[in-house]
Amino acid sequence: MSNISLFFAFTAGLFSFFSPCIFPLIPAYVANLTGSQIEGGKVIVSRRVLMIRSLYFILGFSAIFMLMGASASALGQLFAAYRDLLAKISGFLIIVFGMQMAGLLTLRFLMMEKRFQVNSDRKKNNWTSFALGLAFGTGWTPCVGLALSSILLLAGSSDTLYNGLFLLTIYSLGLGLPFLMISWLVTYSLGVVRKVNQWLPRLSIVNGWILIAMGFLLFTGQLQKLSAWLATFTPFVY
Repeated sequence: MSNISLFFAFTAGLFSFFSPCIFPLIPAYVANLTGSQIEGGKVIVSRRVLMIRSLYFILGFSAIFMLMGASASALGQLFAAYRDLLAKISGFLIIVFGMQMAGLLTLRFLMMEKRFQVNSDRKKNNWTSFALGLAFGTGWTPCVGLALSSILLLAGSSDTLYNGLFLLTIYSLGLGLPFLMISWLVTYSLGVVRKVNQWLPRLSIVNGWILIAMGFLLFTGQLQKLSAWLATFTPFVY
């Protein structure tokens, strides 16, 4: 696995977080994780409790994503003899997903949504946060689905099961790190959420074009060549 694949995975996770169906709901997620309230323009909660429960939440959705990555890689190994064809199909689909995210396409079936509800009346603890993370990872939302599907397709065309597992770990890291940071900031002020909300449509377009570039590189077989070329400049190749 190369640095360029890891870059795409981390970037996809990062932009998944800064999507119109995830980022504006961060205060609600924080309140649900901790059973806290929003008062005076900020979330009132113990920051220690918040960080611990946020970590359990991240571990929950990371477990689901890593399982998906391993499954995609295992499926890809079954069709190893058709790896070139799979790479072209995957690249084409990623391009379509990118065009949808960039607003160049409006395919309704790509905007279907599936959610799992977690009982908000239950007593909050670390394991309910983990369960909420599992529900978040299992629920298929339009914003996260396109980026996540693209990384799963990339995992399916990877050489080993470990590579797919690691790709989705990096994706989860890209999604989880900003969640921790923003969760901490909303305990001081919700102003940061309002400010970033103004940039979400532009970020979605940027994410779309990044996916288009990744799909094009995978479709044309240039992803491996670019990875090999970049490997000559850095020792960190996985």
